[in-house]
Amino acid sequence: MEILATDTHSAVARMLDSYEHPAILVTPDYRILATNDLYREAFGPVDQSRGPARCYRVSHNFDRPCDQAGEACPLAAATASGQRERVLHIHQTPRGAEHVDVEMLPIFDPGGTLQYFVEWLKPVPIAGAGSGDQPMVGTSAAFNQMLGLVSRVGPTSAAVLLLGESGTGKELAARALHQASPRSARALVTLECAGLSETLFESELFGHVKGAFTGANYTRQGLAEAAHGGTLFLDEIGDIPYALQVKLLRLIETGTYRPVGSSQVKQADFRLVCATHRNLEQMVEEGAFRRDLYYRINVFPIRLPSLAERMDDLPLLARTILREAAAHGSKTFHLTESALALLKAHSYRGNIRELRNILSRAMVLANTNVIDQATVSRALGTEPGGGALRELSLKEHELRYLQQLMKAYNGDREAVAGIAGISVRSLYRKLQQAEEVK
Repeated sequence: MEILATDTHSAVARMLDSYEHPAILVTPDYRILATNDLYREAFGPVDQSRGPARCYRVSHNFDRPCDQAGEACPLAAATASGQRERVLHIHQTPRGAEHVDVEMLPIFDPGGTLQYFVEWLKPVPIAGAGSGDQPMVGTSAAFNQMLGLVSRVGPTSAAVLLLGESGTGKELAARALHQASPRSARALVTLECAGLSETLFESELFGHVKGAFTGANYTRQGLAEAAHGGTLFLDEIGDIPYALQVKLLRLIETGTYRPVGSSQVKQADFRLVCATHRNLEQMVEEGAFRRDLYYRINVFPIRLPSLAERMDDLPLLARTILREAAAHGSKTFHLTESALALLKAHSYRGNIRELRNILSRAMVLANTNVIDQATVSRALGTEPGGGALRELSLKEHELRYLQQLMKAYNGDREAVAGIAGISVRSLYRKLQQAEEVK
């Protein structure tokens, strides 16, 4: 424990070392009185070279309290409510900017006068703010709000419904939820529900026995069984055929199912995460989605913001995408400021997935390891004097992008899936759909 102020606070300060997270003792006027050993291990010693250490200066390099600098302030919230408050902040650490889950507990004297705050700071390893190699990155208010919800519900067993436009990173959020859960040591199993027939959906989810249907030449384990003890992620759940929704509901409610063609009842224990870009509530009203199933999966909804809502994150997202490509064997590329400006001016109907596609094309088109404005212009199909390219659908853009990556990486599906930010199973299904279109 390190006491920064007078010994009059030492008795209260000593309780900090009993906590299992980094903790500090703070006065109502933001002055840090003491820190525990875990705080110093995580964030280093408190800098007092500029006078009394204030929490907003130490954590954020602000010259005024967080709520006066446009950020949520847990101390101000706890002062107003008189209760424990919690927010997600970006803190400056010896490793750079990092996301931290902050809890603030007010402490009153016997007469009811507010004396201190105990602040717990819990690092959030599932996302990055510029340092590290986390797949989810961002610092914008919209991203932090979403991440705060993921951080809260991740350690629980509650079913989560991820909502938002296509390409906003719902699969990455599902991975983050799994990583933050007590089930993280077991498998995260993904089933992409879009485009599956009733027979194929049942076979994928429940498995089948040999001879159950034409082409069932062997007994196959279902994804429900594979997810036992872990997390089952149903992507695009709004596309599940209505006739099969009751079977899915039974699986969720009872944890039991039968493989296709079998009379044997099996059990599966998993945490459920679902995702969709559809308006399920509207589908319920239209009779296209079961109301009882909707309430089973919509225990804790989280909306992922569109890229338009978090344009401040675009430079960080772009650098992360290029760094991921380099980690999978590509050259190390750098974006010029003019290239970034052009990317920021673009309207992203396909969100982060479309940004990945554009940067993938730019890496192919670049003559050096520098991606400049002219290269981005060519990748966007708006090169001066060249005329605009035919406008492709989002599906065509995505399939072209995946096919380019498969060619560039000699068919290495794991490498391509890593760069594209999707599972190998999702990659296989998308490439299979591309072949069927041909």
